[in-house]
Amino acid sequence: MYPLRRNRRLRTNETIRSLVRETIITPNDFLVPLFIVEGKGVKEEIASMPNYFRYSLDLLENEVKELWNMGLKSVLLFVKVPDNLKDNKGTEALNPNGLMQRAIKTVKNICPEMLVMTDVALDPYSSYGHDGIVENGLILNDETVDVIAEMSVSHALAGANFVAPSDMMDGRILSIREALEDEGYLDTGIMSYSAKYASAFYGPFRDALDSAPVDMANVPKDKKTYQMDFANRFEALRETEMDIDEGADIVMVKPGLCYLDIVREIKNEVDVPVAVYQVSGEYAMLKAAAEKGWLDHDAVMMEQLIAIKRAGADIIASYFAKDVVKLIS
Repeated sequence: MYPLRRNRRLRTNETIRSLVRETIITPNDFLVPLFIVEGKGVKEEIASMPNYFRYSLDLLENEVKELWNMGLKSVLLFVKVPDNLKDNKGTEALNPNGLMQRAIKTVKNICPEMLVMTDVALDPYSSYGHDGIVENGLILNDETVDVIAEMSVSHALAGANFVAPSDMMDGRILSIREALEDEGYLDTGIMSYSAKYASAFYGPFRDALDSAPVDMANVPKDKKTYQMDFANRFEALRETEMDIDEGADIVMVKPGLCYLDIVREIKNEVDVPVAVYQVSGEYAMLKAAAEKGWLDHDAVMMEQLIAIKRAGADIIASYFAKDVVKLIS
């Protein structure tokens, strides 16, 4: 007897496959990371991230306009801070006329409706390349949190819609939420890097911002005492639940592809949007393999992003955002 139900009927051609497709990527899925530098007329390619660039503020305007016209309506800002402005306490992070603050205003002036999220962490400002204040070989938690909270208020004052603390210090979400409320920024959101793992996939990003930990005595050589152990699963749920209880509006898993089990676990448990950061190493690997002719760039790119969304991502921070929109449009 022949089977009454043949599943292949729904795979016969692209028309029926697209009609019944469960997961679809659109421009609205993306949060676009942007790297900002001082100077004028600067658009410099990041060597380890082919076809991705650092922009000075004047050329940032052109990039933001292009993103908006493509239907990409949300950006995540990072700044590359000159070495002479770095110290152990992230002093420059609180400068009301600092590069981040000016970048926020630039985006909002050129495109007021663009949703602006900002990286909140000390590593771009740290002379040691760490997300926190270093003392006697340790990363100080509570002292760092005080600076992180003040930094968040500074970003809100400049016009940020969301602050995105990526530091993984304990208690920072509550401190940020209280600081924002105290200063009257009731509508400023928090996207917390809730499950940020101590991953080897961040290398190209650290090249982009010159923010890798320095090799010095009495300075931790890595970020494993505050970023999560990649062997752990239940810890990610605890971290995420705590951040939501402390006031996070959006939670994030970082990196992406190797952590899709974590994305699904969290998506099943929480009632806030879940973001995923497809990180620089994931981007660089595909670019390198495609350049060698070993992988079909566009096909693998789409497969990866569909997998991230299928796992439960409501928001995807990805360096592929423009490539995808050009492809699907």
